Amino acid sequence: MSRLDSMLRRLTAQRDGLNWAAAQIDNMDGDVLDLGLGNGRTYDHLREMLPQRRIWVMDRVLQCHPDSRPPAQDFLQGEAEPMLRKLAEAGRTIALAHYDFGRGIKSEDVAEAARLSPLIAQVMRPGGLLISGQPLTCFSQIQGPETIAPGRYLFYRA
Repeated sequence: MSRLDSMLRRLTAQRDGLNWAAAQIDNMDGDVLDLGLGNGRTYDHLREMLPQRRIWVMDRVLQCHPDSRPPAQDFLQGEAEPMLRKLAEAGRTIALAHYDFGRGIKSEDVAEAARLSPLIAQVMRPGGLLISGQPLTCFSQIQGPETIAPGRYLFYRA
């Protein structure tokens, strides 16, 4: 499979997974958390799908497309550990989280996801959903939408 085809498959799985998860949390209270803003495409999709929810966004640097810039009060800039602690201390409850941190070095990305998982667990609402491109710990892995090949994107319940 070409890198382009692989990327398209990943982005389609991400979109389909987020759409599925948004429907799953329809009757659940809680905010949304986008871990890894990047260019802002996922954040833009989340705010379009879930306009009634507060969407927290976390990244080391704000370098997204200007049309995808979150409000300053919802952007947590810096390393993930203190930002997750800040959310937990503020008593924020997350119904849906999308995990997209990574530098592209699989072993390092997997290790970071495992290290951050307990901190993410502290802000998740019981029964909340996590969608991730990396394996997470501390959560129950569940089956996502049938349109997504197993292992292509990962789905968890808090």
